[in-house]
Amino acid sequence: MAENAPGNSNYALEKLRGLLRSNGFDSSGKLPTERALAEELGVGRRAVRRALEVLETEGLIWRRQGSGTYAGQPRHDLDRHFGAILDKTDFMEVMEVRLRIEPPLAQLAALRAKPADVQRMHDLVARIGESADADAHELWDGALHRQIAQCAGNRLFLAIFDVVNRVRQDQAWQKIRERARKAAGPLGSKGLLNRQHAEIVAAIGAHDPGKAGETMRQHLLTLQENLIRVTSSGHDEEDAEARSA
Repeated sequence: MAENAPGNSNYALEKLRGLLRSNGFDSSGKLPTERALAEELGVGRRAVRRALEVLETEGLIWRRQGSGTYAGQPRHDLDRHFGAILDKTDFMEVMEVRLRIEPPLAQLAALRAKPADVQRMHDLVARIGESADADAHELWDGALHRQIAQCAGNRLFLAIFDVVNRVRQDQAWQKIRERARKAAGPLGSKGLLNRQHAEIVAAIGAHDPGKAGETMRQHLLTLQENLIRVTSSGHDEEDAEARSA
């Protein structure tokens, strides 16, 4: 098909829209080169280039210089800046943010979660209870809280949650959190936190947004209290050294 054939660009645009709708690209979301797309669609490279320009204007694709073209919205380079964010924050700031976003997320989840979502949450609560080490506990605990955030059905809220949730991937933060969970012994705070997880999920499953939000708030306050107790009992210097390591 010639480069300037009538309908070339519109044809390419519609075919590319279809591929985007069906997630017809690899798992990274990266599109093939213009040459490869032109060959696949049977059109000229100019038509593909024009169609890609339209899709980029619509926010359906984005380009990274030297890397290629990707489906979806551009990924903000948080990795480059996240170390600086971690160095300038502390657990109290993190908990202040969590207390203001996670109870509303639990409320929205209570309104929107499907039965399969709730079952997944119950499974994650069980996984947390079965965790035999800090790494596993942190993994499944994070998965539960993100599942709740995802079930809230608000992409902007979820993006904000993910930024805050990245803190838990820092090893120094994991050590502080694990000490907080153990602060009152095996039958104390850790058991209470696990029971609160179950109560949050039960409230979401019962479609009770008020109870879901309040139980999440109490859960986070419990964790915050344990964090304060741990970091004010002679561990501050240890935490500072861990964060600067």
